[in-house]
Amino acid sequence: MKVVAFNGSPRAKGNTRILIDIVLGELSAEGFDTRVFQLGGRDIVGCRACYKCAERRDGRCAIDGDVLNECVGLMREADGIIIGSPTYIANVTAEVTALMDRAGLVAKVNDDMLGRKVGAAVVAVRRAGGIHAFNSINHFFLINQMIVPGSSYWNLAVGRNPGEVESDPEGVNTMKVLGRNMAWTMKRLAAKSKE
Repeated sequence: MKVVAFNGSPRAKGNTRILIDIVLGELSAEGFDTRVFQLGGRDIVGCRACYKCAERRDGRCAIDGDVLNECVGLMREADGIIIGSPTYIANVTAEVTALMDRAGLVAKVNDDMLGRKVGAAVVAVRRAGGIHAFNSINHFFLINQMIVPGSSYWNLAVGRNPGEVESDPEGVNTMKVLGRNMAWTMKRLAAKSKE
């Protein structure tokens, strides 16, 4: 089974990536094939509300000059999807917003193609606003009929400078529990689909 994680931070090796890697470490230990897509800092534009994706219904966005269709392809292939973001002005990065807006519309108009996949938000926060960022990502998962496992706390850890999240033991543990809960959920769903 496959899990794809989207790192919405422009810091490719910053706190968000560190947290994603903790979650993926638990998933890898459970035998999952994992991949990280570096979204932050890449060219991705917002939705143009052209609704060509609804007309064509080919699982692609009509805007083809950026990374969105590659991201949608990775989402389609995956059993689990992680979206990670630092907290920018109490929300996710612009790249994550564009990903969710466009991929969400493509998925909805293509028979809810993300439905029943497992989704998890991963948020790095300096001080405040992390819960709003966490909720924004979860809204994407829930409107797409995805399954969102919980953890021992909200899926965030505190740190500003790269590496500081590793000094947040509760945050690190939250990510480990999240990875194990994602693995458990996906294994149960796979077993159920074979019945």
